Amino acid sequence: MSNYSGANDAARQDPLSQLKWLVDAGADEVMGEAPVNRFKAAPPAPPTPEPLTDKATPATPPRPSVGAAMRPTGELIKNAQGLAQECQTLGELREALSRFEGCGLKQTAHSTVFADGNPKAELMLIGEAPGRDEDREGRPFVGRSGQLLDLMMAAINRDRSSEDPKTSIYIANILPWRPPGNRNPSLEEISLCLPFLKRHIEIAQPKILLALGGTAAKHLLETPTGIMKLRGRWAKVATKDGEIDCMATFHPAYLLRQPGQKKYAWADLLQVEQRLQQK
Repeated sequence: MSNYSGANDAARQDPLSQLKWLVDAGADEVMGEAPVNRFKAAPPAPPTPEPLTDKATPATPPRPSVGAAMRPTGELIKNAQGLAQECQTLGELREALSRFEGCGLKQTAHSTVFADGNPKAELMLIGEAPGRDEDREGRPFVGRSGQLLDLMMAAINRDRSSEDPKTSIYIANILPWRPPGNRNPSLEEISLCLPFLKRHIEIAQPKILLALGGTAAKHLLETPTGIMKLRGRWAKVATKDGEIDCMATFHPAYLLRQPGQKKYAWADLLQVEQRLQQK
């Protein structure tokens, strides 16, 4: 006997019901204009062109694709560093990011996610990259992981909406643009965005940095060590004005999947709050 009723069959034929099922399953982007049947035989390879003769006119070389043109190079990274270092205020830094076209992620993202919270806060949190909700709203940590992060901060009496530097937080990401489909960012993309983040930290001048997750911790601390070994240990982040204490802990998205690890994140937050009280 079939497990599906006639009503379910009708729902499966309804385009809106099918679209809702796809969104609930995590398919939040259209990758092509038309469906592709992967079971069809591949088209035959095009014929090999005849070699050019002395009288033949060479074909015009193809123009580089957008992806090739946007491929990070040492020159693009140097350009990012120059733009970032010219900025003296957070407003100037935000404007510099809006003008920077060297990272291909900007072409696929809906918005530039700069920061949220109180820029004068003693505690600055660094995440990895915006997700779907963050890309839509233009603010970091506003989805489910952001809701958990707010609860974590409330447990140590801190709130992103507070105007008091001693009870507020300031939040940014390694990348200001969402990678398509929430894929992991490439090392080249991170290298292009890091100059802006480092200048962001220098302008904000927090007393303590909290790295959320392995990607943020590795690139802030410039180490290949994984988050399991990095978390709960104090380190230093060098800036042109000195060094800032930094603690790494688990990303809220990881804690949503592994709630048993919350006790370790709580221990990390207690260390952070204790260190802040001493400054």
